[in-house]
Amino acid sequence: MRIWLDGELRDADSARVSVFDHGLTVGDGIFETVKAVDGRTFALTRHLDRLTRSARSLGLPDPDHDEVRRACDAVLDANPMPLGRLRITYTGGHGPLGSDRGEHGPTLLVALGETTRRPDSTAVITVPWTRNERGALAGVKSTSYAENVVALARAHEQGASEALFANTVGQLCEGTGSNVFVVLDGELHTPPLASGCLAGITRALTVEWTGAKETDLPLDVLERAEEVFLTSTLRDVQAVHRVDGRELPGTPGPVTAKAMRIFEERSRQVLNP
Repeated sequence: MRIWLDGELRDADSARVSVFDHGLTVGDGIFETVKAVDGRTFALTRHLDRLTRSARSLGLPDPDHDEVRRACDAVLDANPMPLGRLRITYTGGHGPLGSDRGEHGPTLLVALGETTRRPDSTAVITVPWTRNERGALAGVKSTSYAENVVALARAHEQGASEALFANTVGQLCEGTGSNVFVVLDGELHTPPLASGCLAGITRALTVEWTGAKETDLPLDVLERAEEVFLTSTLRDVQAVHRVDGRELPGTPGPVTAKAMRIFEERSRQVLNP
């Protein structure tokens, strides 16, 4: 396996990041996960634009898009595979052990892992922890992912693949690595970005391509929604057949099935929408 680290391709087994890198010591970093099909990325421009927005939110220098693109191309060429998870990680770089940043500049790491297509439907749970829609990291794709690790472990313990959060005012927000959509009276809704959810790339495309409404929704909407589905880079559009103990019969329902079909067709037509 070959990865890109700070300007060049390296063997993954011998590549090294400083033990004082701020991404390691204090979680001072951001990332993007990009779907790669047969060596070609999907929606890379949107991912790079979000990487820049996240960097600015943390006060990191803007990433060089040309360099990141070169890195992605080099890693994809060096590691051919049918379906890959391309991970772009950008950290505060070598720094002190506290929260202050050093003067060495950021670290850029691009790596690729093979993956498989997700099942068409899945089970999810809700968790008691909340997203802070007013926090400094709201909407930032940060490497500070420990909350997600804990919540996802809880989901796996209960036979689910994802955990869903409310925000601090009890509104439905997002999953650990996904956005959530619900169908009410035949209409498609998803929480607005003001809820604190990540501005998911697949979420945005699904809203554009299906006309879904961005709506403030209480968490208990999951108890009465006719259909529920998730979106993310590697899930695309994935139906939900169980929320906590509630089974949703006939999954995927008609609205979800239409969204799945639209997303699959449009994403095949345009690789960089």
